[in-house]
Amino acid sequence: MNKKLRALAVVLPQFHPIPENDEWWGKGFTEWTNVAKTVPLFEGHYQPHIPADLGFYDLRLEESRIAQADLAKKYGIHGFCYYHYWFHGKQLLERPVNEIVETGKPDFPFCLCWANESWSRNWNGENNRVLQAQEYSESDHLSHIRFLLGIFKDRRYIKVNGRPFFIVYRCEAIPDLKRVLGIWNIEAKRAGFENGLYLVSADRWFKGDPRTLGFDSSWDFLPIHSEPIHSESNKAISKKRQVVQKIIRSNVILRGANKVRRHLIKYLNEKKTKGDFVRLYSAVVNSNLQNYPDISRVWKEYPCVCPGWDNSPRRKTGAIILHGSTPDLYEKWLDNTCEKFEPYSEEENFIFLNAMNEWAEGNHLEPDLKWGLKYLEATKRVLKKYL
Repeated sequence: MNKKLRALAVVLPQFHPIPENDEWWGKGFTEWTNVAKTVPLFEGHYQPHIPADLGFYDLRLEESRIAQADLAKKYGIHGFCYYHYWFHGKQLLERPVNEIVETGKPDFPFCLCWANESWSRNWNGENNRVLQAQEYSESDHLSHIRFLLGIFKDRRYIKVNGRPFFIVYRCEAIPDLKRVLGIWNIEAKRAGFENGLYLVSADRWFKGDPRTLGFDSSWDFLPIHSEPIHSESNKAISKKRQVVQKIIRSNVILRGANKVRRHLIKYLNEKKTKGDFVRLYSAVVNSNLQNYPDISRVWKEYPCVCPGWDNSPRRKTGAIILHGSTPDLYEKWLDNTCEKFEPYSEEENFIFLNAMNEWAEGNHLEPDLKWGLKYLEATKRVLKKYL
């Protein structure tokens, strides 16, 4: 087989405390805080997801970052795509990537995705309460790209024909974006990247041709249904879900509490295929097998496969759960996607794996106590065909 593919696994750099999260959520808060306290919401619901081989790691530690990269490399993953958080000159969760650049370790390819969303209190259902606002200005766009150019010059940074590979998560949110990308390309050329940047839009929000905005390609961000579709039936389920959580999390044993708990879990289980909160992972896989590639697309788009999705650890209400993910189903999806995807050139051959470590969204290739290394082993079996 002559086709060569490069798999990029998405990495969340949230697994270390920062002063802002201490203030907003409590001292020592990290993503592990939500992961560890999660409980099943219905019969057969797989929670909590407890890490195995790498444990509850801290990404401030070089050893943790090296172990994470070594694991990915061992199972055929080409590089990492780290989320990058920039808020009008202020960075959050920047320490892991900054130290990777400073130390030169791990020796593993990487790129960045600017997650340009405001942060709000989703967990408490206070979506309108903004913790860290995302704002834009021309002067800040200049400051941003000049900062990024220092990272892009790293020999490990992923490039396409010498052009740094950079992703923007919510391109539609940036005013006068085409002008902004033009400014970035000018700065990149001044810094020695003769052909500018290789710019990618995540298509979760913007569904049009990214070239009209100045991008080179898009990332078929999956799963796309990560926000609940509100309805009266969902509100009813949501109210009962809150009661279930209170009963399960309570340390007080009440007469009949277990009976009520079983009744409510049974109710949720019966509703899971009818409402918008729970979807079957197998249905998502089959839909993607049938609909990929999208022959209506006239631009370059990189496909994506995810091992699961369950953001109930992050949300008291309104979570989306892809129920019933297994390594076999994931392997089937990845194998089909790799087989059908035709690279656009020798260096435009990326497959996204979303994600390596989104533990609070039930979306991780890293081993847990239930499945161990099986998702990574499935990844390696597929990707070794295309090395």
